[in-house]
Amino acid sequence: MTYQDLATISERYFEQKMAAEPFTATMFGVPGFDDQVGDPSRAGDERRLAELEETARALSAIDPSGLTGQDRITYAMLGLLIKNERADIAGRTHELTVSAGITGVHTGILSSMPATPLPTPRRAADYLTRLRALEGFFDAVLERYRQAGREGRHQVARSVRQAIEQLDGYLATDVAADPLLQPAPDDDWRAEAQKIVAEHVRPALARWRTAFAEEFLPVARDDARVGICHVPGGTEAYLAAARSHTTTDLTPEEIHQIGLDVITRLREEFSEIGGRALGTSDADEVMAALRTDLALRFETADEIVASATDALARANAALADWFLPYDIAPCEVREIPALAAKDSVLAYYSPPAADGSRPGIHWINTYDPPSRARFEYEALAFHESVPGHHLQLAVSQTLDDLPAFRRFGHITAFGEGWGLYTERLTDEMGLYSTDLTRLGMLSFDAWRACRLVVDTGMHHLGWSRERAVQFMRDNSAASESNINNEIDRYIAWPGQALAYMIGRLRILELRSYAEAELGEGFDVKEFHHRVLSSGSVPLDTLGQIVEEWVASGGAKPVSQA
Repeated sequence: MTYQDLATISERYFEQKMAAEPFTATMFGVPGFDDQVGDPSRAGDERRLAELEETARALSAIDPSGLTGQDRITYAMLGLLIKNERADIAGRTHELTVSAGITGVHTGILSSMPATPLPTPRRAADYLTRLRALEGFFDAVLERYRQAGREGRHQVARSVRQAIEQLDGYLATDVAADPLLQPAPDDDWRAEAQKIVAEHVRPALARWRTAFAEEFLPVARDDARVGICHVPGGTEAYLAAARSHTTTDLTPEEIHQIGLDVITRLREEFSEIGGRALGTSDADEVMAALRTDLALRFETADEIVASATDALARANAALADWFLPYDIAPCEVREIPALAAKDSVLAYYSPPAADGSRPGIHWINTYDPPSRARFEYEALAFHESVPGHHLQLAVSQTLDDLPAFRRFGHITAFGEGWGLYTERLTDEMGLYSTDLTRLGMLSFDAWRACRLVVDTGMHHLGWSRERAVQFMRDNSAASESNINNEIDRYIAWPGQALAYMIGRLRILELRSYAEAELGEGFDVKEFHHRVLSSGSVPLDTLGQIVEEWVASGGAKPVSQA
């Protein structure tokens, strides 16, 4: 089979993937899916499995020995993505995601849909069509939760209670102020949208609230059994999730130990920088001060926004010394919507729309400013915006020679590994404003190392929620509210938290290898270009890309690879 056959397979895979995940398509600005919600039922899963089987058969007809360059990468990536998605569907961990955090289905929709740009009458009409379809979508998701329960696969009680509280808050608000009405292009459109929300969307979520309280909560797992290992099939599902999110064959036990080893090394850095910033070289005292000293907290939401915005501006100004020039979409800092902020994480990122209708967005949590640490938001900004997720994903969107599934895809270990790598890179770049904010960088390192321990601890070793919380208290500077929100996120999203540190360690390993092999010929700009210019790839593939570049003597590309 020819290159054209691989291109056709890749294009069909991407179209089918976007049809299965139309909210993702809208987020990336991929046209043609803005009126759809997808099919979250088990029948929908079966149809998706049939599509994946068809793609796998087509791919197997291609002889990979005849492929070179990016085609070889495309072939390998398609095979891996098919394997991982099959395992994800089989594990059905998405049936156990009742949550008030970013993994919650309703939370995601109520937060993301209002950010949909509606520049044309067609886009506005598509939004209303999608809005009408939400009732059936929510009902189908609820049925998935019920099916899991009938099989003895129950939700986590704490997460259910948080979701009930969040839904109560949402349903008690004036429908005229509903977040789903925010992008209104005109009064007639808004009136129609409000009617749909009042008569269809809110009643569907009211049914969720009733089911959560009356059906799910009485049989939900308590804090002693939050891990997925406590549900039928959970152990196998977690092994698959760990492989998928890290793109490695590391066992949970190996990942657990890696986390412990990184935490041990970080204590020396806490001592060194803490001595300068806080006047104590005792690592425990440094972390305790970062967690409890109220003088290190913000006072207003505006201060939080300013911290992130200023960090982004400094990073943009310094890019030319560390990266090749890229013509990419801008990035903005915005506050997480109030509906989700209380139970949400510190921050997250939404990529720019490919059609230019929306910039990349670094969403930051400004809920209860006195609970937010001043020293954290610079590292956070570098991770989520520039040179972290925004630079990586915006560059990926410009790689027109690559198949769409690679330009818009997100391999967790690569993307999150890159984000965490940039938190340290920006220290090299001299972007942290004080030693205190450098402690924020260390705090985030410890936090991500703790993830390896507590995620495997809960989902593989059977730890209680309190044991996981206590471990993070003892080994990071995260505040109590952040620890609780983060642990609840890991409970609802098994395996995802493993990707960050595993990915970062691999990127650092490859950089050290390239520096050692190339010596004076090593160019950090070219290294970063090699990492970024093939889109989001598995860690083994990234290793091959860097090794081939080193073998070429660190050659500068004639054009983007």
